[in-house]
Amino acid sequence: QLQASGGGLVQAGGSLRLSCAASGSTFGSYSMGWYRQVPGKQREWVASISTGGSTNYDDSVRGRFTISRDNAKQTVHLEMNSLKPEDTAVYYCKAVVPSARGYFEYWGQGTQVTVSS
Repeated sequence: QLQASGGGLVQAGGSLRLSCAASGSTFGSYSMGWYRQVPGKQREWVASISTGGSTNYDDSVRGRFTISRDNAKQTVHLEMNSLKPEDTAVYYCKAVVPSARGYFEYWGQGTQVTVSS
């Protein structure tokens, strides 16, 4: 189970920090990612972090957003700086969980981020 939090209303240029808390005893084996979605559009990938801590970002957020993970607290964060109105969306975290039967994807419930101009 994933629980996302930290969304809110912020002015352009401001910052927010999203968190996603995961349940389960093997969080360190999960690849984690953040996605976002605006009404009427497909959900899009924002950033991801591997089990080893390697990170990747969409070009639209690279240099402004930072994804990190705290395996001891079973949490992944998305630090968002220099926010723009076009960053407004519902943000979702995703976990890719390995098992003997393959990989399974789990999604959090989403947290709204609104950036005013």
